[in-house]
Amino acid sequence: MPAPIDVEEYRRRRERLMASVAPDSAILVPAAGLSVRNHDSDYPFRQSSNFHYLCGFPEPDAWLVLLPGREAGESVLFCQPRDPAAETWTGRRVGPRRAVKAYGVDEAWSLEARDEQLLTLLEGRRTLYLPLDNDAALSLAGQMRDCLKARERRGPPAPSSYADIDEILHEQRLIKSEAELALMRHAGEITARAHVRAMQCVRPGMFEYQLQAIIEHAFAMEGARAPAYGTIVGSGANACILHYMENDAVMAAGDLVLIDAGAEYGLYAGDITRTFPVSGRFSEPQRQLYEIVLGAQQRALRAVRPGATLESIHDGVVRDLTAGLVALGLVEGPVETAIEQGHYKRFYLHGTSHWLGLDVHDVGRYRVDGASRALVPGMVLTVEPGLYIPDDPDIAEQWRGIGIRIEDNVVVTAEGRDVLTEGVPKRVREIEALMAQGHA
Repeated sequence: MPAPIDVEEYRRRRERLMASVAPDSAILVPAAGLSVRNHDSDYPFRQSSNFHYLCGFPEPDAWLVLLPGREAGESVLFCQPRDPAAETWTGRRVGPRRAVKAYGVDEAWSLEARDEQLLTLLEGRRTLYLPLDNDAALSLAGQMRDCLKARERRGPPAPSSYADIDEILHEQRLIKSEAELALMRHAGEITARAHVRAMQCVRPGMFEYQLQAIIEHAFAMEGARAPAYGTIVGSGANACILHYMENDAVMAAGDLVLIDAGAEYGLYAGDITRTFPVSGRFSEPQRQLYEIVLGAQQRALRAVRPGATLESIHDGVVRDLTAGLVALGLVEGPVETAIEQGHYKRFYLHGTSHWLGLDVHDVGRYRVDGASRALVPGMVLTVEPGLYIPDDPDIAEQWRGIGIRIEDNVVVTAEGRDVLTEGVPKRVREIEALMAQGHA
């Protein structure tokens, strides 16, 4: 089990972020808040990824303020005070005093003192960096700026502008540290074992949600308390719905089932997709389509290396899938013409990769100066080609309603790549052998 990220790494992250802005700036980063599910019941709390990245503090409604160059302490946390009566109902709180030692911030104050302290902390700061798409952050920044402008005549000037911290912070988050990669590797291993368990347990007549329960139970039993995103279990033609979420159909003999599911461990995401036969054996049409997708994925994985781009990897997948579709008669050739005219898009509707990290679709630009950015060591991405054959009358019946996607998580290394999710089989003979064992 990997160690949690230590306070020194969080400190280094904050220092790096502050070094990216002017010394007379201030950075405001809000934690996530509680969200009401219904009446007096809240949704399970999940910390804001940006806030977690900078300090690891686990409670809602907190604020992190970063003040480059401040002699008495550059990182200030505002959090809920200790309250024995409230904690009896909703759980223990860290409190400001303990937060300084446990999370490595320079100062911590109760939320009750936030506004008064912020007026002092923000005096003389010219630019306020904050997430500009966050209403709470914009409201607080506006309130502080108005108060400081009202007393400009007898004090330092008020902040004159806002800037978006997300663009800077998201680029920083794109490159993972060794500690982050250890957590992501563990999330991938938990996810892989859960997918193996699903292959062993599936039976015709089960509901999709029962397979979802098996997957998510396996996550929880290994300390991944929640999925990284909504689990997709799509059998038969449901596999052709890219973000199918109902998971309420009965799985039939002879159908394939597509599972797209990932464990979240230490707030870092795993993200695996596997497609396999409900009865344990692929039909010949299913196998033919599956081998096309698998071949494209294996070549795409080999293409991941420093200097490659997601665009070039995707282009290779498009070529492989289109060649397979032409060979099966699902798309008219020649291959180059089919690619130029986009005929493959009827069967392959999405990109091949996305960034992975604290968010399943993690942050960071995909293009820099108008061009697809080059991969560098420390980036983590998915490789997930697929084919989805609609149930349309102009398509031969043997192919209709077959949906296949194969997805793995890959870290870019100095030597090439490291696949984090190899623990779940994806070759036809390996899948059928594992399922035969499970059925026995």
